Amino acid sequence: MNITNMRTWSLMSVRHATQALLLGLLLLGNLFAQPAQAESNISAEEQSRLRGSVTLERAWWDLVHYELHVAVDIEAKRFTGKNTVSYRVLSESKDFQIELQAPMKIVSASQNGQTLATTSRGYSHFISLATEQVIGGEYQITIEFEGQPHIAKNAPWDGGVTWAEDSSGMPFVATANQGIGSSIWWPNKDHGYDEPDRGIDMFIEVPQPLVDVSNGRLVNIEENEQRGTRTYHWQVKSPINNYGVNINIADYVNFSEQYQGEAGTLDMDYYILRENEEKARVQFKDAVRAMEALEYWFGAYPFYQDGFKLVEVPYLGMEHQSSVTYGNGYKNGYKGKDWSDSDWGLKWDYIIIHEMAHEWFANNVTAKDVADIWIQESFTTYAEGLFVEYFYGQEAGYAYQRGVRKNVKNDKPMIGPYNVNQWGSSDVYFKGANVLHTLRQLVNDDEKWRSILRGLGKTFYQQTVTTKQIEDFIIEQSGLTLTPFFDQYLRDSRLPILQYRIKGNQLHAKWSNAVLTFDMAIKAKLVSKVSNKGSAEQEQWFKLTTEWQTFDLPEGNTKVVWDKNFYIATAFLAEQ
Repeated sequence: MNITNMRTWSLMSVRHATQALLLGLLLLGNLFAQPAQAESNISAEEQSRLRGSVTLERAWWDLVHYELHVAVDIEAKRFTGKNTVSYRVLSESKDFQIELQAPMKIVSASQNGQTLATTSRGYSHFISLATEQVIGGEYQITIEFEGQPHIAKNAPWDGGVTWAEDSSGMPFVATANQGIGSSIWWPNKDHGYDEPDRGIDMFIEVPQPLVDVSNGRLVNIEENEQRGTRTYHWQVKSPINNYGVNINIADYVNFSEQYQGEAGTLDMDYYILRENEEKARVQFKDAVRAMEALEYWFGAYPFYQDGFKLVEVPYLGMEHQSSVTYGNGYKNGYKGKDWSDSDWGLKWDYIIIHEMAHEWFANNVTAKDVADIWIQESFTTYAEGLFVEYFYGQEAGYAYQRGVRKNVKNDKPMIGPYNVNQWGSSDVYFKGANVLHTLRQLVNDDEKWRSILRGLGKTFYQQTVTTKQIEDFIIEQSGLTLTPFFDQYLRDSRLPILQYRIKGNQLHAKWSNAVLTFDMAIKAKLVSKVSNKGSAEQEQWFKLTTEWQTFDLPEGNTKVVWDKNFYIATAFLAEQ
């Protein structure tokens, strides 16, 4: 089709794509939790192991850099390209494992101009090396690929490529692939444990006059007049998780500003559909508000050298590193909904704040295994309440944190099975946020708690981490014995129940519905009547275990009011 006629294209596909965005956020964890689907010559279980574990064919080499070239044929819905993978040899070499999912195909693999043999097990491909790989040396393999990538039916949940159009009939195309994997459209080391130390250079060729927006900073635009295309060169200098790499193509317009932040001047760019520029200039003010609040709580934005972008897409949005995508319809809340029912969630755009918070947790501090995805989603969901607190006060922030509890299912542990590319519970969002909110109460020192949050980003700056590393850091910095706490809230699905009774001036209490070692302290307000003079209040901590314990209460008819900021259930037992 002649490029000059693109504005007359049918709007039907855009309408269908927009309608497909209406499923709720809670589907996210459930869909991402499914094992990878196998291709014809391998079982689903074996494919999940190959995708989800650090195999011998991955462990011997360390990822250094990607140079990714992709030509996008919008009419054919086809990608053609090559990826040059730079790597450092860590140990004796094996075959070189890379992932690329059907219907995409590897055309060839080569090193130093020599074609290499490739065998496949499902969508895991094993390249046989023809020359010696010296330990400590750095090498490159170039993988050429082509095909029609999986079409997303309801991005970002099922993942793939969304092919849509704007209201003028111009193409509106985007990738989103966290759960299904970035190998759905480009060949890469599709596991969270290893990120390219020197980032990625992306060369994306699209039809004129369209714009491609990808991660990092724009280096160059090359006009290819004979082909009627243009190639955008985007460069990321920081390590980047593979699912964060993205392509966004549209008739974009751009406006920008500079934010004076903790690490200096940050370039903030906004790419939106031409038709939505006026709305974006108003709604995207939340981006600067988010940057201010998140830097206060978590420390400096982790990617100053790569800049920050907020990019409109034809699906709800995702946390693509330095290229955060947005499709919330220019509404406050989550498509106009407040997850907390506290009304505080309607004072800001959910997708802007939530996805930007992922720059700190997911893109900066990244789980090595998807089983530990709580690290990314719990801290990010918790950040929503911190944003509310920063701008509207602690009472408002606390109300938001408590309000989202209504979405928790307590169906299974938040940590999933390791080495099989599988999530735990979708509770990593709202339950995870309240686990962190409870931890804050236990620390009982807001400045120390803030220093712990900021310390996580500094200590694990641009690293992939395990749950144990996060637990150990919080335990060390807080000075608290928290192993039973983490065992309960991360590795068990049950919500602890505080059972108690009052007999005379004594409180009898214990934890039930909990692991045997659970021994969390909890704060309560004691309200006692003082003859005819009214009542007296005092605050007291109670260190409870799973065994009955007895505590003396003040004289008088004392009422025990448990602090509602602890994520627990309570059961008052009448005297027997």
